[in-house]
Amino acid sequence: MKKSSILAVAALAGAAAVMLAGCAGGNGDTGDGGDGGDGGDAADRACVILPDAASSPRWENFDRKYLQEGLEGAGFDVDIQNAQGDVNKYSTIADQQLTQGCGVMLLVDYQGAAEAVATKAKAEGIPVIAYDRPFTGADYYVSFDNTEVGRLEGQTVLDGLEAAGKDPATAVVVYMGGDPTDGNAAMFHDGAVEVMEAAGITPAAEPPGIWDQAKSQTNFEQALTGLGGKVDGVWAANDTNAAGVIKVLQDNNLTGVAVSGQDANVAGLQNILLGWQTATVYKPVKDEATAAVDTAVALLKGEDVDAQAELEDGTPYIQVTPILVGPEQVKDVVAAGDADYDDVCTPDVMAACEQYGVTAE
Repeated sequence: MKKSSILAVAALAGAAAVMLAGCAGGNGDTGDGGDGGDGGDAADRACVILPDAASSPRWENFDRKYLQEGLEGAGFDVDIQNAQGDVNKYSTIADQQLTQGCGVMLLVDYQGAAEAVATKAKAEGIPVIAYDRPFTGADYYVSFDNTEVGRLEGQTVLDGLEAAGKDPATAVVVYMGGDPTDGNAAMFHDGAVEVMEAAGITPAAEPPGIWDQAKSQTNFEQALTGLGGKVDGVWAANDTNAAGVIKVLQDNNLTGVAVSGQDANVAGLQNILLGWQTATVYKPVKDEATAAVDTAVALLKGEDVDAQAELEDGTPYIQVTPILVGPEQVKDVVAAGDADYDDVCTPDVMAACEQYGVTAE
């Protein structure tokens, strides 16, 4: 594992700006295409590929913004593009970026597409950071502690069962995992299983994993039918999957079901406030983006990076701490700016916002 200190990006910004003389700021793409660069020195460019807009609203609403701001603040020209859930587009974007030149690449994998890109980049001597999702061939992996995310989700299910007076050993619990092509999905699953099964839970059903609300809804509906309409808890790997599950629960007038999630997206926070979702795992994207920027700047300076852990293949793993959010903590997510008050506290949710102290200030 590589060991040395990461300097905070604020401390590095001045040094990076001197070293990257001539970078007057980024010209990052604000849509899903475009070159995003201005033809400057390739070593000054940070190339970023986001995976889609469907698996989570975070990619466009938060990651793009925080990466853009952080990388520009460190002196990079910035080219951020979104593959929109298309592996061929992912490859095309990467080829365009590499043709223009990159000093560093930050890649969020989509169905394994990042691996081929990393191979091309490293052949050109370009360091590669796996951002949020792991893949083979990256120099570093920057993400949240994803096994801990799963543990918090598993604890969410246990807390919901306890609140409903249900024994975990006899509870009917359905597992709704994420897309297995996402390297994080196994970590979420393993963390959740560690906690739930230690408490006596065995899965009553486990449909194929997916990151898609509509498909999650269909999969859960079929599982519920197979269980005769009986369910006490659902391990849902993120808030998008949880929303599909909750629609089925609502359609069947099933209340008091323990439901987990992650991402603290608007729908998830509303479902928590209204009592349909037990909790979500909040992953402050700004913290993750800052860690990625720190890593990019250190790599550009030729420094090693201090990593708290490593993946099974030996890739250094820089971990960011996730936070469990129930109804009492929704106000903290809004106060942090990671959810808009007006989006969360719509008329049908306003009473719950007032009850739990969610305010616009």
